[in-house]
Amino acid sequence: MIDKENTVSSDLIYTGKTVSLRVDTVEVPNKGYQKREIVEHNGFVAVVAITEDNKIILVNQYRKSIEDVVLEIPGGKLELNENPRECAIREFRKKTGYDAESFKLIYKFYPSVGFSNQKVFIYLAKKLEKHEDKKEEQQLVIEEIDFDEVYKMVLNNEIVDAKTSLGVLLSKDMIN
Repeated sequence: MIDKENTVSSDLIYTGKTVSLRVDTVEVPNKGYQKREIVEHNGFVAVVAITEDNKIILVNQYRKSIEDVVLEIPGGKLELNENPRECAIREFRKKTGYDAESFKLIYKFYPSVGFSNQKVFIYLAKKLEKHEDKKEEQQLVIEEIDFDEVYKMVLNNEIVDAKTSLGVLLSKDMIN
């Protein structure tokens, strides 16, 4: 049996626009007291969007954390207590200028359970309609790439973003 750690105290160290950092003091059975650093995040949505001609909508976006431009599925962060599906619809439209008739949740997961409570929701979007006037100006480039090509890019480790890789792999059998 694995014992649950009892939180003795919790100190909020930093609160930012995207994340907060807290340090919990926990009591670990047979080991005494230890510190746990936890990154708090409201969550994130991501959208695997497939066109009628089997292309996937991707965005190239600069990511400061790795100092590089990354090819990824579009998405965005959840506001506090926001419905993930509504967030996915909003963020997809904002980033790409597309709407979709169908938004289906295909997976939800915690990408880094060792230090963060962030939860990611991946949606599959189909029956797309482009509305360029709905796209907000952002520092990103939209690409439409054949799904099978992107699938191969994931398998060849050419896609470095985890949510994109997972979304592509999970949607392979759902797109036809």
